Amino acid sequence: MDRDEKDRVKIFDTTLRDGEQSPGISLNKQEKLEIAHQLARLGADIIEAGFPIASPGDFEAVEAIAREVHGPVICGLARTGFQDIDAAWNAVKDSERPRIHTFISTSDIHIEHQLQTTREDVKGQARAAVAHSKQYCDDVEFSPMDATRADLEFTAEVLQIAIDEGATTINVPDTVGYSMPEEYAEMWRELYRLVPDLAKVVTSVHCHDDLGLAVANSFAGVQAGARQVECAVNGIGERAGNASLEEIVMLLHTRKASVGVWTSVNTREIARTSRLVSRLTGYPVQPNKAIVGRNAFAHESGIHQDGVLKERTTYEIMDATTIGLETNSIVLGKHSGRHALRKALEELGFAVDGAALNAAFKRFKDLADKKKHVTALDLEALVSDEMKQAPAAYAIESFEVEASNVRAPLAKVRVRLPDGSTGTGSFTGDGPVDAFFSAINAATGHDARLREFHVSAVTGGRDALGEVTVLLELDGHTASGVGVSTDILEASGKAYLRALSTALAAEQAPEAEHVYVA
Repeated sequence: MDRDEKDRVKIFDTTLRDGEQSPGISLNKQEKLEIAHQLARLGADIIEAGFPIASPGDFEAVEAIAREVHGPVICGLARTGFQDIDAAWNAVKDSERPRIHTFISTSDIHIEHQLQTTREDVKGQARAAVAHSKQYCDDVEFSPMDATRADLEFTAEVLQIAIDEGATTINVPDTVGYSMPEEYAEMWRELYRLVPDLAKVVTSVHCHDDLGLAVANSFAGVQAGARQVECAVNGIGERAGNASLEEIVMLLHTRKASVGVWTSVNTREIARTSRLVSRLTGYPVQPNKAIVGRNAFAHESGIHQDGVLKERTTYEIMDATTIGLETNSIVLGKHSGRHALRKALEELGFAVDGAALNAAFKRFKDLADKKKHVTALDLEALVSDEMKQAPAAYAIESFEVEASNVRAPLAKVRVRLPDGSTGTGSFTGDGPVDAFFSAINAATGHDARLREFHVSAVTGGRDALGEVTVLLELDGHTASGVGVSTDILEASGKAYLRALSTALAAEQAPEAEHVYVA
């Protein structure tokens, strides 16, 4: 297929903005940077790095991404207030390719009940916001929030105002996931009729998955003429999430002969990006998730297995290697040195040196003593786990767990506290993990409640690294944590303490603005 630029669909990744607004996710600056670097390797055209006015931490993370991540456009979100726009610009201004994304609702539901204003005021705010943004930045995106439940002619008026003031991208979102594909496509066709100037700018879709139609609606928008898709890795985001980046990309890639459009995404980085986002957010990927679920290329049925063994295409419409799932050739053992480790990590996309390399090397040696071979997936898990370490975080110094089926399990723990002192606790529970977590609560003096607990193996075999994800609640704050170890109880303790640290940090931090546009 000839790659005509007019048929290119830009991928606008909002994992670090809308995705991070998922309950329990709280990424620090270093984690956001690592994901942003990987999104650049993936080939995302635009990275919406955050909502800078929301908190000092979000501003610093967006600013760091703008300065350090090269290639993609780096975008900051802003409401129509000048303070928001100023913050967004100051955060992204050092990027090679900065963008300001500003928005306001056009649905009467939002105008009356959330904004408590009038349609005329909305038009005035949209005009002023785009004009103010253009003083800073040539690349300005505008979104009419909740457009799929708004009066279409009014939305068209607002879009014309935004274009007149210089908006270069117009995104028309299905904020609450209410639309259906044909409805959404028809909305776009009517908007193109009402606003002919839409042909002069990039048009964009941003669909939520409340009815499970985010990817279908996004695709309908593309078929209707949109050439930017706003999406998130693993489909994370507000409520039921966003359109899944890997699904929309592989849909356009696999059916390119039929749909006639293309993306510049390096599909071989999809699996690695999915794993990184899952580990750092603490959001596991469901096994039957399209494209990146562990069962996406697995075959249980004898008929299917027989067919695939004879000819892969009998039951597979995609080759697993296309998304980067081939077995990596990196295999290290306990005799491998620092140089070999650094080279292996560089092949995986991790630039590690100095103290970070020393820390990774120590973890690698500890693992190599327990496993005969350390694979690429093991190394990814180790480095991601090391990134989760925070200087002031709680850490397990020692633990003992006694378990049997004749008496209640008993756990004893010693925990290093943020001030450097040690807390101890012992507790019985319904099972060894329950007793362990209750003992940690006793040692830290916090009564956190476990909401979710997930265990998975990083690789196969009895000596596989175990990965544990927990979601807990503390004083109304939910937080997730991930721990990795060959010992599931140790991994569980790490995950629980990291989630606890995140919940306490959220409790003590200045209240962040919670605003979304979709």
